[in-house]
Parts: sequence; structure tokens; C-alpha cells
Amino acid sequence: MNEITVANFRCFREPQSARLAPLTLIVGDNSTGKTSFLALIRALWDVAYRERVPDFKEPPYDLGSFEEIVHHGSDRPGSTFRASFRVDHPVVVTSRRKSKPRPNPVTFEIAFEQHGSAPYPTVRRIENSEYWIQNDAAPSDAPSLRFGTATQEWHAPDDVSMFTRDAEGTDLTPLSLLLTLSLNRLRDADHPPLKSNWDALGELVHGFRVLSGTAFATAPVRSQPRRSYDPARPTRDSEGQYIPMYLAHLRRSDSTKWKRLKTSIERFGRQAGLFEEIHVKQLGRGHGDPFQIHVRRCGTKSGPESFHNLVDLGYGVSQVLPIVTEVLRPTASRMFLVQQPEVHLHPSAQAALGSFFCDVAAKGRQLIVETHSDHLIDRVRMDIRDKKTKLSAKDVSLLYFERRDIEAKIHSLRFDAEGNVIGAPDDYRRFFMEETHRSVGFV
Repeated sequence: MNEITVANFRCFREPQSARLAPLTLIVGDNSTGKTSFLALIRALWDVAYRERVPDFKEPPYDLGSFEEIVHHGSDRPGSTFRASFRVDHPVVVTSRRKSKPRPNPVTFEIAFEQHGSAPYPTVRRIENSEYWIQNDAAPSDAPSLRFGTATQEWHAPDDVSMFTRDAEGTDLTPLSLLLTLSLNRLRDADHPPLKSNWDALGELVHGFRVLSGTAFATAPVRSQPRRSYDPARPTRDSEGQYIPMYLAHLRRSDSTKWKRLKTSIERFGRQAGLFEEIHVKQLGRGHGDPFQIHVRRCGTKSGPESFHNLVDLGYGVSQVLPIVTEVLRPTASRMFLVQQPEVHLHPSAQAALGSFFCDVAAKGRQLIVETHSDHLIDRVRMDIRDKKTKLSAKDVSLLYFERRDIEAKIHSLRFDAEGNVIGAPDDYRRFFMEETHRSVGFV
């Protein structure tokens, strides 16, 4: 996702856009819409890539019913909230001399209306500079599918349109399937105006379907460690309760992947000054016997006596371990929505997270990180400045959420090559500057 536009949603009344990058950092005062924004990203991902009706109450978010999600001044029958996102898909342009990719922006727009007490995606629209396809499936209206160009429009046959809505279920019919059925019906009917546009219309939707899986979201406070664990199926959850089971399962089932993951986790642990080594200790020989997670602190010699149970260490290790493991696991998601990863970490470990996120984003995953840590943000800035990351300044976005009475304004800020913040409004960091001036004796 490269850009998100939202309107009439929670504290965002007027349409406003936010630039997303491989690494996006979200900052701002409490209650300025940061969590709502993350929940919206996951909802858009669910509609666009998973073809499912999003649940705005699915952990770690709980935005309530439709009346609580639509902007406070718009909770009236028939009101809607809209959101869209842009993806810059590269396409190859062939010339006589050479072939080279160029951006091909595709926008996916969704309108949500009330169905029962929950939001339902009643409009799905995909478009680029040449073509568009739109599915209207309001619960109270007959569904329809339309597609076309800036000058022409076609309606899908009725037997295709009837497949476009199942308001009682959780799945949405893929737009790619609907368009394919429509084009096949119209082609069989020898629809002359469409013949020159068949391939391009198909490429619009099929080309958009390049991502899959979930946009994984972490809770702001992760699960508490336990002295011992009973083996269980490692089902993913936002608080990371499954992480110990996942580590134990991977150690038993695939030694190669376990060693690779263990090495990566331990590399971060050393860089953050948190631990040197992590170990899964079995308390029996059978697969059903309990186990423990042990950690060797930094600066200690290797040996059985130098390992400590995870529960006997500070909360910092247990709070950051689920995030690091989830991001590094072999089958990790393409997008991560992370809330306050710095919880219970000392400043140097918070800074190390900044470098860690840069490394992960540089390998092709997209991270949206909500943080209150200056240390994390400053490390990202300095890594860009000192060229210690493969990310360039344009690969990082800084979103500043500003409170304006009951509404909020999103400022899309950037870093320059020297790590300086570009485009900051007057009140950005005002509080921190006032505290700094006070600490050095300025009035």
C-alpha cells in the first residue's frame, strides 16, 4: 500500500490522505486516531486481498458498532464512511532499445454502510488511469457490477451480478471472478465494443491480486510469560500467546528452520543488549511433555547455569519476543501493524528496534509502526543519514496525528537524506522542545 485516503471515519471527518512506505512510523498524542487508522488498514486489506467482510471488533482492535465507527456527527440512517488505498504496481514497458518498469497506480476504494450493527462493504471499486470496475452490493439494493473506461461503461449480465453479495456471510465474491464471468458472457454474446478492452480489463483486476494472506496486527501489550508451557497447536494471536508453542513446535519439526530463526532472534537480542541466546528446554522426552523458554543474558558465559527462565527476567524480553519472532518467522505476513513495540524496553533496546524494522522493511515486508519512542524514531533517522540501512529516505514515512477538537489531522512527513524531518507542522515536537528548554534552564 502506498497511500490511504479516509473520510467520515471515527475522528477523520473530511477526506485526507496519508503516505505509506515500506516502513511507516505513526506518532501523535493519545486519542488522535492512531489505533483506528491501523484497524482501518487491516479492514481494507481484508476486503481487497482476502475477499472477506472485515470485523472491526477483531483483536487487537475493538472499534465498536457502526454508530461508533462512523464520524460522531454522521451517525444517522443511511450514512457511510469511505476509504481507499493506492498501490503502485510496476509494469514493464517495452521500447525498441530496452524494457523498463514504470509505476502503474491502482486505487481500491471501499464504501461502508450499516448492516445490522456492523459496517458492510457496499461498494468496491478498482481503477487505474484507463479502466475501472465497480461492485455495488448494498444490503437493501439489488447488487450490480459495472466496468469501463473514461468514455464507455458496461453492465454485467444479471446472472453474474447476483453473485456479488452475501450479506449474511463473511466472504465476498472476488472481483476478478466476477469480471471474468462477465467478460465471458459478453464475449459469447459477441459484444463488439468490448473486444478491444477485454485483455486490459482483465489485467486491471488480476494484476491487482499480487498480495495474499493477512495483515498481521500486534496488541500494544503482549502476553505475560509463564514458567512452563504445555504443548498446544500454535494458533496465531495478536498478543503473542502462541509464540512459545510455535518455537517449541518448530524446534521439534524442522531443525533447519529452527536454527535459522533462532540465529536471527539472537542477533537482534545482542544488538538490543537484551540476551545472547534463547533456548527451548524440554521437561520430558515426549512431545506432550511441558517445556520452558530459557534465555542467556548478554555478557554471560555460555553454560547451563547462565540460562534463566523467561519469567525470571524483566518484562522487556517477553514483550518484544513475540514481535521479533512473528516478523522473522519463515511464513511471515507481507504487512505488519505494530502498536508500541517499545513497551518495557530501555532506550538502547528501543533504538535497536528502529534498526531491526529498517532491516525487515528492506527485505520486502511493509511495517506500519505506532510508537511513542523518540529513541526508535531517531535510530531510523540516523540509520538513513549514516547509510546503515538499505532503505532510503523515500522508503520511510512519518505520520503525525494532530488533535483538533473532536477531529484529527494526519500530517504525512518525510525524512531527507540527512535524517531531518521535512514538512513538520508548528506543533510537532513542541512538547519535547519545551521540556528540553526547561531542562537546560531556558524560559
